Order: sequence, then C-alpha cells, then structure tokens
Amino acid sequence: MIDKKTIEHIAKLARLHITDEEANEYSAQLEKVLHNFEKIANIDTNNVEPLITPTEIEVYWRPDEAKQEFSAEEMTANAPARAGNLFKVPPVV
Repeated sequence: MIDKKTIEHIAKLARLHITDEEANEYSAQLEKVLHNFEKIANIDTNNVEPLITPTEIEVYWRPDEAKQEFSAEEMTANAPARAGNLFKVPPVV
C-alpha cells in the first residue's frame, strides 16, 4: 500500500511541494496503477509464444554498394558556415 507518508517522501526526493490533498490523491492514483500491474503480473502466459514484433516482418536484404551520390561541395553548399569542404560550427562549451 502506498500511504500518504510514502507519497510525501517521494515528493521530497523529487523536490516537489505538494499539499495534503494532493498527497491523498496521488496515493489513490498510485494504488490503482499498482493494482493494474498486479493484474498484468497474474496473467497466465505459460503457453504463449514470445512476441518479437506485433506484425510479421519480412526483411529484404540487398547487397551494400558504395556510391558517391553527392560531391563534398554539393553537401556543404547550403551550410551557413564552412571551412573548405567541412561544416564550420560554433564552439560548444
């Protein structure tokens, strides 16, 4: 059970200031969440095949081919600032 004292402790750790009314409301809400998790945990999944993706996905492999579709000048043409063929960015501290 999540009581008001636990909620106040969590709020203090999160550096939140909550009223008594909010603490009571959050306590009730978290109780509902935990109750729902308990329901999920009690579902029998012994005969259920693990699900990797929700849909069947076929992967179409293709060979990797090196191509140069753009020149360095074309790639940096719209850059707001550049140094030769390099993007020039402001220093980040």
